[in-house]
Parts: sequence; structure tokens; C-alpha cells
Amino acid sequence: MNLLLADSMHWDWLGNNIQRVLDLTLNHLYQGIIPVLVGTALSIPVARYASRRRAREDGAKTYRSGAHALVHGFGLLYTIPSIALFVLMPLILGTSIISPVNVLVALTIYTMALMVRSGVDAFNAVPEHVVESSRALGYTPARAFFTVELPLALPVLFAGIRVATVANIAMVSVGAVIGVSSLGTLFTDGLARSIPAELITGVVLSAALAYLADALLAFTARRLTAWRTA
Repeated sequence: MNLLLADSMHWDWLGNNIQRVLDLTLNHLYQGIIPVLVGTALSIPVARYASRRRAREDGAKTYRSGAHALVHGFGLLYTIPSIALFVLMPLILGTSIISPVNVLVALTIYTMALMVRSGVDAFNAVPEHVVESSRALGYTPARAFFTVELPLALPVLFAGIRVATVANIAMVSVGAVIGVSSLGTLFTDGLARSIPAELITGVVLSAALAYLADALLAFTARRLTAWRTA
């Protein structure tokens, strides 16, 4: 019985395709992580700009209409189905339908859709009197941002980065539907060729990458915000 089960699962496929699995794993990581880095870097100045456009009304902090529209505009981008955005990218960028650039740009857009909102919340959480104190000490706006505001905003920023990273690693697999190589390729090939071992390998590795990336980010956040427990 066990022998029949092993034969039907085709576990020998894994031993014969180790290098291919490694290559697809690296492709998956590249397509999942680069958009997070680029999207976060682009989102921080946008979020800072939006947070500075707060107005005070009866002592409460609210958004002015421009900042409100900016934040919600980015949020709406996340409602676009990933497969639709992947297919739309070649029409906008002039790339091949199977180019990884389509996935990289689309996931960068999704990252910004998440991180602009998280970034605004992060900078709004920084006590205003702390920022004002740094300026009273003679800090330039740039120095105050990098040495006061950004470090204090890191806990909330990292929460958003963790969500964006796990979401991106999951969505990379969708690119396999349009022919972009990733661990999602193991899903499509495994189904098409009726090789359960290939399909299971893709699922397990995708989940493992998401878990490991989240754990690494959580560890990094704790190290960079050690002052919170001091």
C-alpha cells in the first residue's frame, strides 16, 4: 500500500529535479523581495508627505482632502486582481508577457498600496512634541527625520513591511499563470502533468519562504527597536 502511494505521488521527481527547484526558489525570492524593498523606499516619502498635511480640527488630527485622497488612492490599487495587473503590465511597459519585470512592477505597486497607509499611520504615531523638541535643539529637517521620526516610526513600518512581504511571496506564484518562472511553476506543471510531488513541493516551499521571511523581519524589527524594551 505504501509503495503504491509513493508511486502515485511520484516522489522520485523531487530527487531528479533538485537544481530546478533551487532555481525556481531563487526566482521566487527575487520577485517577492525586490518589490518590497523598492515599494517601501518609494512609500516612505509619500507617507511622510501625507502625514505632514494633517490639519487640526478641535484638537483632533485629521487629513486634509489632498492627503486623504492620496492615501485612499493608493489603497484602491490593492483591490485590482493580481492576474489582471500582471496581464496589464506588458501593455503599459511594452515588455514580453513572460517577462519577470511585469511581476516586479505589479508587486511594487501592491507594496506601495499597503505601505503608504502603514507609513502614514507610522509617522502619525510619532509624538509631535518629540519632533518639535528636536527642531528646538537645532536639528535640520533631514536630520530630525532620519534620527528622530524614522526610528520612532519603525515599529509600525515593520508591521506593514511584514504584511507586504508575506502577501508578495504568495502573489508571485500567480505569475506562473502567464509564464513567469517561480515556485508557482511547480503548481501549474504539477497539475498539468499529474505529478502530486511537484505540486506539494511548490506549496511547501512557498509557505516556508513566507514564514522564514516574516520571522527574519520580526527579528530585525526587534533588534532595530530594542529601545522599546529598554
